[in-house]
Amino acid sequence: MDKVMSNKKIIALYVFPALLLILAIVYIPIVLTGYYGLNKWNGIGALTFIGFDNYKALLTDQTFWNSAWHSMQLALFSTLSLIIYLAIAMVLAARIKGANLFRKIYLIPMLLSSVAIAQLWLRIYHPTNGIVNSLLVSIGFANPPAWLAEPTLVLFALFIPILWQYAGFYILIYYAALKNIPTSLEEAAKIDGASALQIAWKIKLPLAMEVIKVTIVLAVVGSLKYFDLIFVMTDGGPNGSSEVMASYMYHQAFRAYDFGYGSAIGFFLLVICLVITWVIRKLTATKDSIQYS
Repeated sequence: MDKVMSNKKIIALYVFPALLLILAIVYIPIVLTGYYGLNKWNGIGALTFIGFDNYKALLTDQTFWNSAWHSMQLALFSTLSLIIYLAIAMVLAARIKGANLFRKIYLIPMLLSSVAIAQLWLRIYHPTNGIVNSLLVSIGFANPPAWLAEPTLVLFALFIPILWQYAGFYILIYYAALKNIPTSLEEAAKIDGASALQIAWKIKLPLAMEVIKVTIVLAVVGSLKYFDLIFVMTDGGPNGSSEVMASYMYHQAFRAYDFGYGSAIGFFLLVICLVITWVIRKLTATKDSIQYS
């Protein structure tokens, strides 16, 4: 077996199909997207090469930058929500009664499709028959807002179901990371007089930091390219107040039939995600240490 694994030709033979698949479904589409962004194209006819005109137009497209700001807000909310998910995971990992049941409950939203979740929350936010406004009326609010029709409220209303949808995913990741921490470290810290808060802050958090870094990248990048639930619930409305970069790209390509400009938006979104990922990795590059005194 060792002889086979040391044979570079055999290793390349096994790896080649996976590399070919990744090349076909990831890297070639990325290159084509960047190329289409250099052209004027309606998706059917011939391509007309226009150089960097589409990318230059992005720099002065206020609608695009508004959608980028909305995506950044979602990324910020998603990142801050990781604190809540981590706290819940720490509680569940502390061997509380019913932890298994709570883990299953948190995972329920992940079992539903984004379209199903969108339909559910459309009914929750219904101006007259929705649960939210019915509760507000019952406690004395005579005219509760139409959550998805108010430009100043729609983003906040959308963030709630998006964060609820992915709560189970991040809680499960944090729970697994925390359960892999050796119990001997926690027991030794207790013997040395460390409190539960000190153990969580000085031992559990540093040892789970690599996982936390990964979830930060996942949350930010996932938020920047988020599309489906927003598309179903508001389609970027009202008046573009919930438009995000992915939905604006869709509208330009499949509604305005400007596939060149839509491709430019998509390629620019890729660049933004790569840059932000690099920045996050640099900012979170810390030395591993365990101290509880």
